[in-house]
Amino acid sequence: MSMQLELKNAYLRTGDQLKIKGEILHDAERFQIDLGYSEDDLALHFNPRFHDDSDGTVIVCNSKTAGCWGDEMRDMHNPLHRGTEVKIVVKLAGDMFEVELPDGQEVKFPNRAGVDLISFVRIRGDLKLTSLKIS
Repeated sequence: MSMQLELKNAYLRTGDQLKIKGEILHDAERFQIDLGYSEDDLALHFNPRFHDDSDGTVIVCNSKTAGCWGDEMRDMHNPLHRGTEVKIVVKLAGDMFEVELPDGQEVKFPNRAGVDLISFVRIRGDLKLTSLKIS
């Protein structure tokens, strides 16, 4: 069963971290973590996929401005696995988003829009969310 959580007026700033804990469902296809101003303006779209049509298991990152997607960044090293518990830490590092994964891998994605304030957080997909912390 797919879940969705949206936080509006979250107010994350440069230097803040979003810590997400959960369990990836056994039959997971994908889940996503979105940060931005609204669903049409996303500074970070972090999207692990477990059965991508072209690349199989992959992590896709992107941004969206005024409803238009940018160029995807695809990372073929996806250490996330179906049916496992995960802790993901998203760091707002100024000109970059840094996503720390359970195996110590860090996915870096540029802050294309140059935002220094995130007011919209959405987590959805094939993930059973157990904890969410902003620090």
